[in-house]
Amino acid sequence: MARNIEIKARVADLAAVEMRAAALADRGPTDIAQDDTFFRCGNGRLKLRTFADGSGELIFYRRDDTRGPRTSFYLRTPVPTPDPLRESLTLAYGQAGRVRKQRRLYLAGRTRIHLDRVAGLGDFVELEVVLTDDEPIDAGTREARSLMAQLGMTTDALIDCAYVDLIAASDAGGTAPSAE
Repeated sequence: MARNIEIKARVADLAAVEMRAAALADRGPTDIAQDDTFFRCGNGRLKLRTFADGSGELIFYRRDDTRGPRTSFYLRTPVPTPDPLRESLTLAYGQAGRVRKQRRLYLAGRTRIHLDRVAGLGDFVELEVVLTDDEPIDAGTREARSLMAQLGMTTDALIDCAYVDLIAASDAGGTAPSAE
């Protein structure tokens, strides 16, 4: 399974972060509308991501819900017609939630810088440092921390969960998981 080091943080001024991201990036920006349907899954997370062109991908991933750099193991499978698959997975497993976002992607070397505007939640930055098969986790963690500092991201803005968890907490009227 592929893996990366991920950092996700809430941001108050997405435009300011974007200026820094554009200065660091080798490529981008690329705008991507994403509609993620999460399904109940006992040993990780399973989501069906659909794109504006009608295509999609099924993504299974597993990671700890911790603040700061965290390792994520993932498997992505292209899906040319996601709607029938969404229906099948909903009937089989049940939905755990849905996340709609507008993502602006920049690439800085091997790191994907996502500037996300999430419906109902606000603005976030997510960094994904893609690791090679035999690469130590520490190398990706150092790179993620360095980019975090260059983008002006602070540790107090880090979140320890997925957007779907923040939406569920918001819908339930409860306190969202740690975004201290």
